[in-house]
Amino acid sequence: MNEDHNSIVLELRNVKKTYRSGDVERLHVLRGVELCLRSGEVVALVAPSGTGKSTLLHLAGLLDTPDEGEVVVCSQPTQGLSDTIRTTLRRDKIGFVYQFHHLLGEFTARENVLLPQLIRGISKKQAQREAERLLTMFGLKHRMNHLPGRLSGGEQQRVAIARALANAPAVLLADEPTGNLDIHTANSVFSELLEAVRQTGMAALIATHNEELLSRTDRILTLCEGLLVAR
Repeated sequence: MNEDHNSIVLELRNVKKTYRSGDVERLHVLRGVELCLRSGEVVALVAPSGTGKSTLLHLAGLLDTPDEGEVVVCSQPTQGLSDTIRTTLRRDKIGFVYQFHHLLGEFTARENVLLPQLIRGISKKQAQREAERLLTMFGLKHRMNHLPGRLSGGEQQRVAIARALANAPAVLLADEPTGNLDIHTANSVFSELLEAVRQTGMAALIATHNEELLSRTDRILTLCEGLLVAR
């Protein structure tokens, strides 16, 4: 990743999103969200269910488009871009980690981390080297050839995180990345995730309800009546 440390890698400018409920009622989920995320920064997002947390993450990750406002990724405004360009930007600049690992069950841990790189056009030799480096970093050196079904929940989530980091994104978006793990495993996985983010200098926006993990982030934000505010 070539982003300068402390450079702005993700901006949400007056982002609004409304959904229609039934035939008439409109649900204003986001009412003008402002966010500035810098490289090397780990920001926690804490919000009750139904307040727009997932909507915000989907917009930030270019999986959806705002009704109003602008999402800027690595100085690139995205409103009005073609689907092809948005997909490329998302592939090259944004990594995703979800509560459930969503690994491809028919592929080994190594292959799951290899595939995003091959899709990007990286040579197989280089992609394999990077996959092995990441999996080793997450303590999975001896589990690389295992299918997801033979891995524990914590191991599966570590593979998912390694996959998210495989293309050296500028921004990591994580939606309850440890929410499906026991407390001990969650703390361990979160520590490894934080270390990886700090080492690479990427920015991370992590949605979590784990109060113990929150204290280890740089900032804590919450959604209040459709706006993003510091907690």
